[in-house]
Amino acid sequence: MKKLNLLLAGIIFSGIAVSCSDDDSAAASVNASPTAVINNMKSGTWRITSFIDDGNDETNHFTNFNFTFDENNVITATNGTSTFNGLWTVTNDDSSDDDNSSDSDIDFNIVFSSPDMFTDLTDDWDIMERSGIRIKLRDVSGGNGGTDYLVFEKN
Repeated sequence: MKKLNLLLAGIIFSGIAVSCSDDDSAAASVNASPTAVINNMKSGTWRITSFIDDGNDETNHFTNFNFTFDENNVITATNGTSTFNGLWTVTNDDSSDDDNSSDSDIDFNIVFSSPDMFTDLTDDWDIMERSGIRIKLRDVSGGNGGTDYLVFEKN
């Protein structure tokens, strides 16, 4: 009986040891400083891998577009033929009017004035998840209460 208990304890301990890892070294705090988010986005080019606009998947509108987030708050989207510029900022937001939370958070702000498919990206997005190679954003509309999701992944 003692051997069985020891064996079970060993199996449980092994399971715990295996499940604890350093794999999340690429993951970063969602509410890290705006500077950390800005520095991450400025490195390299990015693509939209998911854009859900009020329940409608509109990811295909951005196929083949690469995005750069420049030092001077300019976001550039280009597919080799067409280029569109907008503005981007990352700011602290202590208001709960955009995320139904009393916690402070960071807003990822995007503004495009044209074309229409890019103006859909214009919003003050909340960061849901982020790592060095991926950022998932969410916006809950104040008007109709719809929820939009936007995911950028590094090329």
